[in-house]
Amino acid sequence: MRLGVMIGAERGDSARKVTKLLDDIEWAEAAGMDTAWIPQVPTDFDALTAVALMATRTTRIELGTAVVPLQTQHPIALARQALSVHAAAGGRLALGVGPSHHWIIGDMLGLPYERPAAYTRDYLQVLNAALSGPGPVDVANDTFTVHNPLDLGPVAPLPVLVAALGPVMLGIAGELTDGTVLWMADERAIGDHIAPRITKAADNAGRPAPRIVAGIPVCLCAPTEVDAARERANRILGEAEVSPNYQRLLERGDAQDVGDLCAAGDEEAILARFRRFADAGVTDLSVRLLPIGDNRDELIASKRRTREMIAELAQQVR
Repeated sequence: MRLGVMIGAERGDSARKVTKLLDDIEWAEAAGMDTAWIPQVPTDFDALTAVALMATRTTRIELGTAVVPLQTQHPIALARQALSVHAAAGGRLALGVGPSHHWIIGDMLGLPYERPAAYTRDYLQVLNAALSGPGPVDVANDTFTVHNPLDLGPVAPLPVLVAALGPVMLGIAGELTDGTVLWMADERAIGDHIAPRITKAADNAGRPAPRIVAGIPVCLCAPTEVDAARERANRILGEAEVSPNYQRLLERGDAQDVGDLCAAGDEEAILARFRRFADAGVTDLSVRLLPIGDNRDELIASKRRTREMIAELAQQVR
């Protein structure tokens, strides 16, 4: 299992965000992280732009989006942007995409959120054709009719992963992409539901075994502070639970909320949790650092301790 870290969606003005992004990715590469995953938060930086920025300060680490909403741009436009960023990053982009949620696409953006799985399949047919260039992209399906010349091609293999939670989406992910990017999925949900379905779909399509990227909050703390860490996870990350998609996924596992997903405690407890995810079929773990404390200095110190511990564990989970 490869170990990565989530970077981005931090508070502060835009100039400070850029500095923070660059500082964090420099640490991640120096610490030996395999990957960095940049969430596409509706109110924050564009994830692919952030990848292009991070690529200027790194040479090795894979840079992934988690995830770009499909409905916000035409697949040709996304392919062009992704191929450009992939080239700028020296072939280190992993393109995570997904149909997002009704409260983002419909309520925030005022766009249709109908038949998201069917839309995702049609979208991926165009996107995959465009990413296999250079050459003409000629795809006609229920959603798109595309006849578009494209002079760009990938400078290296460009993995595409799709956020897939339910059975139909997992089938699409296994058939048409390189894997899935997850949030709100615990070990049982992955081992019993996600890994078997996406792996079977990939096998049926003659594709390699899929990547399964699982995002979880992590907090290094004393055993007596575990409850505080879980409470903080629920307070600052719990808004995702309003989604029916996440609620259905939680029902397939043992976790009741994002606090239950949090790997909190001492190094031994966190390593044991990491290994349970690996045993469930996770190929890539994406750590969302979760500091705790009563003031800014304590939060900074907590984050630093957790980062140092994650760097040490990276060698043990590979």
